[in-house]
Amino acid sequence: MSIYEVFMPALSSTMTEGKIVSWVKSPGDKVEKGETVVVVESDKADMDVESFYEGYLAHIIVQAGETAPVGAAIALLAETEAEIETAKSQAQGADTAKQETTATTAPAKTADTAAAFTPALATQNGSNHRSGRVVASPRARKLAKELKVDLSNISGSGPYGRIVAEDVEAAIGKTSQPPASAVPITPPSVVTPVATAPTKPAPTPTPAVAAVPGQVVPLNTLQSAVARNMVASLSVPVIHVGYTITTDALDKLYKQIKSKGVTMTALLAKAVAVTLQKHPLINANYSDQGVVYPASINVAVAVAMDDGGLITPVLQNADQMDIYSLSRAWKSLVERARVKKLQPEEYSTGTFTLSNLGMFGVDRFDAILPPGQGSILAIGASRPQVVATTDGMFGVKQQMQVNMTSDHRMIYGAHAAAFLQDLAKLIETNPQSLTM
Repeated sequence: MSIYEVFMPALSSTMTEGKIVSWVKSPGDKVEKGETVVVVESDKADMDVESFYEGYLAHIIVQAGETAPVGAAIALLAETEAEIETAKSQAQGADTAKQETTATTAPAKTADTAAAFTPALATQNGSNHRSGRVVASPRARKLAKELKVDLSNISGSGPYGRIVAEDVEAAIGKTSQPPASAVPITPPSVVTPVATAPTKPAPTPTPAVAAVPGQVVPLNTLQSAVARNMVASLSVPVIHVGYTITTDALDKLYKQIKSKGVTMTALLAKAVAVTLQKHPLINANYSDQGVVYPASINVAVAVAMDDGGLITPVLQNADQMDIYSLSRAWKSLVERARVKKLQPEEYSTGTFTLSNLGMFGVDRFDAILPPGQGSILAIGASRPQVVATTDGMFGVKQQMQVNMTSDHRMIYGAHAAAFLQDLAKLIETNPQSLTM
């Protein structure tokens, strides 16, 4: 079963909430991928919002004329007609939970109003349980299953009281602050918010292990695996192609939505994944039988551990996930990676890798191609640069250097250049589309 949430997008860098002008589609209507579903009024203009999925509009949560914050669910989309009623039931459960929450938090005007809600179903935090139904995001359900957490005992903090991944993590006592000892370093390394303030001191890489003068420190299991992979990659002829990307628009978008839990890692991963849709060869890998085109776009972002290991959590189907779900998925992956709780498919199924040293002030570098993949993108720091404008004047823009390493047996310079050109165009001119 696939029921997707349609979120209120960020249509400008200053938008914090949007107003529904009109719904182009009605409940039950077929929706094609890329088709306009709703018209949203931002703080600047009315804009058409397209669907990122194909399916059927099952239920409208935010009606025309109403407003919702950026990132809030405004509708439910069912993949098949048979799932429309399931989506409606899910929405009705969430709406009932919202009404029940209002009854417990607002003073009752009359005795009839107070009695209209069942106290056992309402909670202070907004219960989403009704007649045994639990309303939770797909990620929350998956995480609860992995961690053996009973969703019926959790109060949801998401829109309309639904349970989100953070609620599951909180239920088992997980902290939202990452351990200080785990630092993303060395290529291929984790993509973190691109440095935009040159005055901010860059973090210092933490040594994997304490140096012992005069002694040989054996590699641990993870280090040995990384070493083998790096040696294997030497047998692949590669090509390096660099590009300069202006990040002003992306930086503004990040500042506007980071309070919603969105990370720069998720934004960059999403941008890469969307661009890979247009360039399937860059997402492919080489085999003796020919070029292998994967069935999905899985963006790997490596994390260096304090014990010297290096692991690559994978954002699976990154092109199909909304930016808010992608950020929650990344947070969960990193937390579980640091305690070595990832499943094999969560670190070994990447089809494209991101690597970043920008947080350390590195301008540019070449990343080593991971075995079994066709390309890896190395990202440097974003710095203010004096550039010539189209009108012949000079201006200051934030720019970062990116270098792509590709398997030259199947990916040539023109292929890499075309991909980087489209990636730059997306980041520079239309980053808001990443939130849709």
